[in-house]
Amino acid sequence: MRPHSILTVCIVLTLIIGLSGCTSFLPGGQTTTYVTHPIQVQYTLRYGYYVNITGNGHYEVRYTSDLPEVLIGTSHYTILNTTGGTQRERANNTVVTWNLSGKDPQQYTLGVQTEVNAQTYLSPDLMGKGALSLSQLRANAEDYVNRYTRVQSNESIRYIDPADPQIKAIADSVLNTSSTNALLLAKALFKWLKENVHYQTHATEGVQPAAMTLALKTGDCDDLSFLYVSLCRSVGIPARFIRGYLISDTQPMQAVAHAWVEVFVGTGIGIGGWIPVECSCICNSVQTDIEQNFGVEDCFHVRVFQDMGNNDSLAASLTGIVFTENVEPPASFAIVQDYQVVSSKQLVINTNGTRSLQS
Repeated sequence: MRPHSILTVCIVLTLIIGLSGCTSFLPGGQTTTYVTHPIQVQYTLRYGYYVNITGNGHYEVRYTSDLPEVLIGTSHYTILNTTGGTQRERANNTVVTWNLSGKDPQQYTLGVQTEVNAQTYLSPDLMGKGALSLSQLRANAEDYVNRYTRVQSNESIRYIDPADPQIKAIADSVLNTSSTNALLLAKALFKWLKENVHYQTHATEGVQPAAMTLALKTGDCDDLSFLYVSLCRSVGIPARFIRGYLISDTQPMQAVAHAWVEVFVGTGIGIGGWIPVECSCICNSVQTDIEQNFGVEDCFHVRVFQDMGNNDSLAASLTGIVFTENVEPPASFAIVQDYQVVSSKQLVINTNGTRSLQS
C-alpha cells in the first residue's frame, strides 16, 4: 500500500488576540489594551478524505482519523462513514480507523464532523508566580520530566532532539541569562525562538528535524514547534507538541492543519500544569508575541492529537492515509460551516505582569 503522508499546512498568524494595541492609563498604572477580538465562537467542522475508487480490481484503503477536542469549551463529533470504521486508542489518543477493501468502483467520505463551541484560554500570569523551578520539577514531576524531555525519532531522523549539541548550547545560554523558574525560562526560550527563527513554509513535503530548522533559521508550524519543544526539553522543561486545525475568522472561512506546543511548568498554573504556546505567529514585536501567544490558546484552535513524548506517538502523528496503486490519490478536506461569534473582548496587559480579557 502507498502512503499519502500528512503535510501540515500552516498559515501565518498575525496577532492572535488582536491586530493592534494601544497604551492607556487606568487605576493602578499603565496598561496595554489590544483591539476587541472573538474569545468564544461556535461552528461546525468537517475534516477527512474523499476517496474515489474508479477502476476494477482489488483495492485497499487504510485511514486513521484523530478525534477532536477543544481546550476550553465543547466539541461533539459524529463519524462521517461508519462502514468499516473502528474506534480505538492509538498513542493515548482516541481515533477512528477505517480498513476498506473491495474490487468494484466506490466512493467514500472518511472523516469526522464536529459541533464546536470554543473559548480562548489565557494564562493570566506572565511572571511565573505559580510555576515551579527546574529542581522542583525534577523532584515533584519526575514522570513528566522523564517522559517529556526525551529525544523523539523514527528509524533514521531525530525530529525532536534536546540532545543536539547546538540546541543544547543555545538552551543553556538562555538558562544562564534567565531564571530557573520554569515559566520564565520557557518564556525566555520562546523569546529566543521569535528573535532568531522565522516562520516560512517550505517546498519539501514533511516535517524538518529540529536541528535542520535551527540551521536554516526558518520553518513552518511543525518545524518551529519541534525546535521549541527541543529547546525546552534540553533544559529540563517537559514539552509536547499538539496537532489540530486552526480556524480563520475571515471570509471565506477556512480550517488548516496546524501544530503548536504545550509546556509543563507546575500544577499551580495552566491546565493541570500545562500552558499552550503558539510558535508560528508573526507580530509587530516580540513582546507583543509573548503577550498574545505565550500561554494562550485562542478559540480558533481545535485539537486532534496530543503527543505522549515517545517514538510511537511521533510516528502516529506523522501517519496519513495509505492505499493501493489502483486508488486515485485521496483528496483531503476541512470545511467550516455555521460560524458564529458568541463573545468578543479585549486583551489587557498590566504592568505587574498579569493579563486578562475584558469587555
